[in-house]
Formats: sequence, C-alpha cells, structure tokens
Amino acid sequence: MSVKQISIFIENKKGKLAQATKFIASHDINLRALSIADTQDFGILRIICEDPDKANEVLREGGFLTTTTKVLAAPISDEPGSLASILEVLSESNVMVEYTYAFLSEKHGAYMILRVDDNQMAAAALAGAGIKTVDQADLF
Repeated sequence: MSVKQISIFIENKKGKLAQATKFIASHDINLRALSIADTQDFGILRIICEDPDKANEVLREGGFLTTTTKVLAAPISDEPGSLASILEVLSESNVMVEYTYAFLSEKHGAYMILRVDDNQMAAAALAGAGIKTVDQADLF
C-alpha cells in the first residue's frame, strides 16, 4: 500500500510558499500533510492530498514544476518510542529511509509519511512487525 505524494519546486523567495498554497486552495484542493525542505535557491514543497492526480494537473497547468512519488503512510501512536519502533523495523530489514514527516488526522490519529528506497520491502517488513501501512483512501 502506498500514497501519492506531490513535490512542488518553488523559488526560495519571500511570498513564494504563500503563493503556492494559495494557488492550491483556489482549486479546492485540501492538504492533508505538508513538508518543506529548502536550499538557498529553491524549496521542495511535499504534499499529501485526497486527489493527487487533480492536484498535479492543476499545478502543472498553473506553471508549477511537480513530481509524484509513492510513499508509505503508517499510523503511529502518541507515545515515546513509536517512531523509533518503525525505524528499527526498517533498519533491521535493510530499508533505507530517505526522509519522513508526520501529520495528524482529526478522525484517524497520527501518521508517519516515509520515503524509502523500496516500498514493497518496507511495507512487508512493517506488516511482519504488526505495523499496517495505509493507502490514499484510508487517509480520507
């Protein structure tokens, strides 16, 4: 199971993040999760939304440079060691974690988004440890 994440490349200048999120909102796209990484010249805005295909289409039509990546989403409990448990399972299974970020869902609790080098291997390892991954529909 995986989730489609959209990465949007934006200039690292004042107002550009506001411009991108306003554009997304103007097309009635609700963001469930967001992460941003930046360098001196540009940022990568990573989003999870209900309809990633629609979001990707309108962003490209709006002149934004985007890519779509399949990532894993795993529920996580609100207690010390929850993230460490997930990362330990992946490490013991020789799965490389490229990055991760969390988000809260009012209805469903907390989730970790995980970008790994092998989604299938990671999902199998997590399932073997009793940690379920979810798909796009489960998040909404």
